Amino acid sequence: MNDERRSRTPDRRRAPAQVRVSPPRIVAFEVLEAVRDDEAYANLLLPNRIERSRLTEADAALATELTYGTLRMLGFYDAVIAIAAGRPVDRIDPPVLDVLRLGVHQLLSTRVPTHAAVNEQVVIAKRVAPTASGFVNGVLRTISRTSAEEWRDAVAAEYDGDARTAVLASHPEWVVRALRAALDGEGRADEVDDLLEADNAAPRVNLVALPGLGDEDAAALGTPNRFSPIGFTADRPLALVAAHEGRVRVQDEGSQLAALALTRAAPVRPGERWLDLCAGPGGKTAILAAEALAADATLVANELVPARAELVRRAIAGVPLEVHVAVGDGRETAAVALGAEGGFDRILLDAPCTGLGALRRRPEARWRKQPADVPELTRLQGELFDHAVRLLAPGGVLAYVTCSPHTAETRGTLRAGLQRHPELEQLDTRAVLQSVAREQLDLAGDAETVQLWPHRHGTDAMFIALVRRSA
Repeated sequence: MNDERRSRTPDRRRAPAQVRVSPPRIVAFEVLEAVRDDEAYANLLLPNRIERSRLTEADAALATELTYGTLRMLGFYDAVIAIAAGRPVDRIDPPVLDVLRLGVHQLLSTRVPTHAAVNEQVVIAKRVAPTASGFVNGVLRTISRTSAEEWRDAVAAEYDGDARTAVLASHPEWVVRALRAALDGEGRADEVDDLLEADNAAPRVNLVALPGLGDEDAAALGTPNRFSPIGFTADRPLALVAAHEGRVRVQDEGSQLAALALTRAAPVRPGERWLDLCAGPGGKTAILAAEALAADATLVANELVPARAELVRRAIAGVPLEVHVAVGDGRETAAVALGAEGGFDRILLDAPCTGLGALRRRPEARWRKQPADVPELTRLQGELFDHAVRLLAPGGVLAYVTCSPHTAETRGTLRAGLQRHPELEQLDTRAVLQSVAREQLDLAGDAETVQLWPHRHGTDAMFIALVRRSA
């Protein structure tokens, strides 16, 4: 009888209670994993994962902070982990290392209680690498016993020179040198620490109210940007975007100024033909479309990648202007195929680049690019520049733009292009931008180009140069 009763009684020891894992931490871990394994872009994937997981506003904010904060400071956190674990991070399994990185961010850079930071990461470790949960617990508890400032001192003692600057600011050493060289070209190399700090600060979501499409301008919708006359910030940016059917978009202030530099470089003659040669994902195209509509100009957009061309179509959907979006190589597309046999009066060449100017918003980019990528990109930029000149009508204006301050991609590509094309003359880009901006821009370097900076202007590090083809 007792045996019978025992056989009918559930053995609770065999079915332990399932430990609940914090949803925002799981989302952050999954995004880090996808960034590592699939080269995903956090800014594109994270919103999708937040929506799919149905996170509350507070949990979405935590997932965002954990994801971006960890990616930004990954280099410094790896140095801390290596000291605490007593082994190089390349000897730690990648999923376990991501669990540790998330834990270190909570311990050293947030107000998350120590017990929560450690325990939650141990729970995640049990899910992704059960045999490593004790290791994760030990390393995180070791890190938790020392303050963030003491860890900075400990890491600093392991390095010197640019290597120390790089690891403390969590940038690859070659990027630190490239950024310092770009600042030095303006006589401001001493600003490099401020720039690195700005790269690691979470930027506020910035918005644009496409000009001429509604009664409300940027000033009526929120707090106007310092410089862009069509940009602003607001307390609930995504709700505002959703409510305005494509007329209000998320866009960095520097990108807005780059597009306006072209459209407002000179008065527009009705019937002008404009081209956005490398249009994806379409933020600048949307501004060009709104400005073309107001000025009675036509606009064509070209994009190499079909999926990005579709993003361009979505970006301009809120502008009641017919814009032909072509799919093709910007180095080969003929003007006649784009509907402008006589060439274009204004061309925006927002060239593919290293993206070193947008590290605030795309922090993983700093870990993906290598010095060897720069020559290949500058060659591509030069080929695109040459073809843009061929597509330019006599008297037409070309805006050469990069989201990188690397001198090889900015002044280097521009200088080489001007040498190959004596029919081009440089315009006073600085004067154009100053005439567009709400406030005076603190600019350095030559007057023919403009370099924006996160630490100086609160924008991405956009490079802008205007040239005109002789008539």
